[in-house]
Amino acid sequence: MVGARLRFSLLLAAAFAGSATAVWPWPQYIQTSDRHYAIIPHTFQFRYHVSSAAQAGCSVLDEAFQRYRALLFGLRSGSSALRSGKKSTLEKNSLVVLVVTPGCDQLPSLESVENYTLTINDEQCFLRSETVWGALRGLRLGFQKWALAVKDRLLASLFGDLLWAWDLGRLFFISFHPNCEFPLNPDMVNVCSAQYLINKTKIEDFPRFPHRGLLLDTSRHYLPLASILDTLDVMAYNKFNVFHWHLVDDSSFPYESFSFPELTRKGSYNPATHIYTLQDVKKVIEYARLRGIRVLAEFDTPGHTLSWGPGVPGLLTPCYSGSQPSGIFGPVNPILNSTYEFMSAFFLEVSSVFPDFYLHLGGDEVDFSCWKSNPDIQAFMKQKGFGSDFKQLESFYIQTLLDVLSAYGKGYVVWQEVFDNKVKVRPDTIIQVWRQKIPVDYWNELHQITSAGFRALLSAPWYLNCISYGPDWKNAYMVEPLAFEGGPEQKALVIGGEACMWGEYVDSTNLAPRLWPRAGAVAERLWSNESVTDPDSAYKRLADFRCELLRRGVQAQPLHVGYCEQEFEQT
Repeated sequence: MVGARLRFSLLLAAAFAGSATAVWPWPQYIQTSDRHYAIIPHTFQFRYHVSSAAQAGCSVLDEAFQRYRALLFGLRSGSSALRSGKKSTLEKNSLVVLVVTPGCDQLPSLESVENYTLTINDEQCFLRSETVWGALRGLRLGFQKWALAVKDRLLASLFGDLLWAWDLGRLFFISFHPNCEFPLNPDMVNVCSAQYLINKTKIEDFPRFPHRGLLLDTSRHYLPLASILDTLDVMAYNKFNVFHWHLVDDSSFPYESFSFPELTRKGSYNPATHIYTLQDVKKVIEYARLRGIRVLAEFDTPGHTLSWGPGVPGLLTPCYSGSQPSGIFGPVNPILNSTYEFMSAFFLEVSSVFPDFYLHLGGDEVDFSCWKSNPDIQAFMKQKGFGSDFKQLESFYIQTLLDVLSAYGKGYVVWQEVFDNKVKVRPDTIIQVWRQKIPVDYWNELHQITSAGFRALLSAPWYLNCISYGPDWKNAYMVEPLAFEGGPEQKALVIGGEACMWGEYVDSTNLAPRLWPRAGAVAERLWSNESVTDPDSAYKRLADFRCELLRRGVQAQPLHVGYCEQEFEQT
């Protein structure tokens, strides 16, 4: 008996060590107290408020309820809940959800409202949101709040025969002898009837920025569908809401086009195994939608297109060595009518496959050397009066492409070179800033873009594929996206940012540990209030959150020396 008590005391000490919790990202307003309530897994349920615009049958929330129940209680809860013993604390047997406006079957958008209020007190356990997307964010935090069980007091001093205790990353699950009879101090919780605890809590929360994205590159290394779906899960845990899918590039063309099947047959690494079918793409879009995540597809032109060439003869520019073709090809050939005929048909397909209002058209890193070598392009330049300024030729291509695509009713995101090269784009175009210092540092770039009246996304300081020894997550965390010269109207044009994971040295073997929890630093910077900047507090919470990710099967790398109660185990 003494040995059992000692073992249990050690488990409790380990489970409740430290004051940090896994609340990540930090909400705009949060107030908690030591008063707490019991959660009984086998009786707990989600309920729609009678006045809620969302009711049973709402796929977004119905599936979220199932997901979070499994994450919180696991598969063991139904069979191991114990009812005997005297109750010593109030129970909460449901979370009531009220959504103000309908929209269960819609897609999230840049304009989606994600505000929510979570109230847990003696009278209610209540989540209110304007939209289903806000409800999703509230459920995410609500299930972190279950973890704020009383940590600074011992649950009980005497227990019967201890069968086992399992730390669920701050969600302490205990199973006991069926009789479960022992003396309890009135201030202690009767864990016979309360397997989980939740604090009295009031949260009012909303995102600082509406675009909080993560880019994955699936061209340089193909990422299996399962890796993408797993990433979407962890994105939701971090309240990211945009999956920027950099589908194709020089290296490979894994997107299976039904209009131009030769693109994939000749441009992918392996057309039998390393492609994304239309069904795969639809699955990603729906999987993301159910987690409140938009899918922003990128098809970068005129550069980064070498993989397009084999499937569309004549699309790329032939490079010359002296007066003869060298056999090498460069960017898209911008002087041929056939180029724009192809682009018109291809992007018509893309616009139908990817339903988000925005497409990413790229426009970065165009190598002019091949264009310069081609006599036909030289003649075209002279005819147009461009002289030797190949930025004007790039502008001609982009402007012609945008004119062709304007009929499709889409908005556009482009990389910053399009702006830097003075391409005339629509006023509603979004400019993504990715260069650290060239032609100017990214603060000056943001200043120039917003001064011109364009909306901007920041990615320059958040290239997570670039790694260094030590806690480099702090570098990402301490970035202030609005630390550039400009008034409130300019700064309001910065609509968010993205963490980027380029694929030169990343595939499914190292994607998760390189992303997580480092990408969480970007997630909190884009969600939380600008005053939330203490790296010491962030470290404690992010380390705890990392342990929670391990418990959920995510191979998240450590932030520093330490351990988690439940370490990652390969399954």
